[in-house]
Amino acid sequence: MNIEENQGFQFSSYCISADSVWKSYGQQDALKGLTLHIPCGERVALIGPNGAGKSTTLKLLAGMLKPDAGSLSIKGFPPNSYDAKRLMGYLPEDASPYLTLSVRENLEYIGAIRNTPDLANRIESLIDLLELREYEKARTSRLSRGNRQKLALALSIIHHPEIVLMDEPLNYLDIPTQEKVISFLTGMKATFLVSTHIMSIAERLTDRCLIISHGNRIWEGSMSELRAEAAKDTPIESIVARLMSDVH
Repeated sequence: MNIEENQGFQFSSYCISADSVWKSYGQQDALKGLTLHIPCGERVALIGPNGAGKSTTLKLLAGMLKPDAGSLSIKGFPPNSYDAKRLMGYLPEDASPYLTLSVRENLEYIGAIRNTPDLANRIESLIDLLELREYEKARTSRLSRGNRQKLALALSIIHHPEIVLMDEPLNYLDIPTQEKVISFLTGMKATFLVSTHIMSIAERLTDRCLIISHGNRIWEGSMSELRAEAAKDTPIESIVARLMSDVH
């Protein structure tokens, strides 16, 4: 990544931080003292088994939940603050845009709330990128799950966010659309934290990997360091599975 292209980033600081974060649902601990620090401009994959705490981590960083203990920040701001939300784009798993609005109305509404510069052109480019032109006037409730996911993706990045949090962003998308989205996201000048269970996607979208299990971090490093954990011909999924099983 060309650092000079990422104007506005403070590369000496962290864009995403969590320190000793705990979060429980009733008697179930989702996070147990999770700590992570992501420098501005870095792209990190959040990997872990079902129930590891990936979605909870993203919801906390997006300001959708409050931690039971510990602290979180988005470029130094509390996640639920205006300053943090202005900087970030968040795509939850199974995102649901406004179902009674059309595709275009969703984009116009969220784009206006986000004070998106040159909004009209931004909407046109996203509609074309995600092949939603045929459905732009359709009510969102009538869209297929794949087209609804395309719209949710567009809404999460419409305002050119500096920091992007995404939970399984390629869910429900066909392979040609996945390729378009991967190409577009890798071209964005932003800090990324992406939860995915597909390692081939993680390798293409991100530079580093953070593996969590049972609510805590168990491994962190570059994709090349992750591959170095085993023989060259070992599938990367097998390496991740072994690292996770080591803590059971």
